[in-house]
Amino acid sequence: MSVKIRLQRHGSKGRPFFHIVVADSRSRRDGRFIEKLGTYNPITNPATIDLNVDSAVKWLNNGAQPTDTARAILSYKGALYKKHLQGGVAKGAFDEAEAEKRFAAWVEAKDSKVQGKVEGLATAKSDAKKAAFDAETKVNEARVAAAAQVIADAKAAEEAANAPAEEVATEGEAAAESTEENTEA
Repeated sequence: MSVKIRLQRHGSKGRPFFHIVVADSRSRRDGRFIEKLGTYNPITNPATIDLNVDSAVKWLNNGAQPTDTARAILSYKGALYKKHLQGGVAKGAFDEAEAEKRFAAWVEAKDSKVQGKVEGLATAKSDAKKAAFDAETKVNEARVAAAAQVIADAKAAEEAANAPAEEVATEGEAAAESTEENTEA
């Protein structure tokens, strides 16, 4: 019996969610499995991976073959590195404590790298929000300035309309007075 470490798809259409499982290679993709090792959610950024590393290493040592995607996930979470370190312990290159120390240092470095990405994404998102808010503020200020200009133009036009009427009335009164003077004479 050939055993594979592979992904089992769950989730709705367009929103995949995977279980990382150990299964017989002859079983269906979403069918029977031997053991569930963890989950993988590619929708989140960065992808959320929950993996039982010790069980994965146990299955790798027993001869389970990971698929390409499962191999990438196992490598990302350090299961392949831990298997490599256990090979070094078996050969006598170093002891179990040294292997655990190296693995812990690797996990810490990997976690800080992932945390840096999460923080970078958060700052990029907040910067984008701030830039959008600033652009919206500029548009609103331009809109208010345009409305104030329209109001000022309307007032100027109203004053201009009223001023010639007064001048015409003054000219008309002057003409009427001159006509009265002419009629009196």
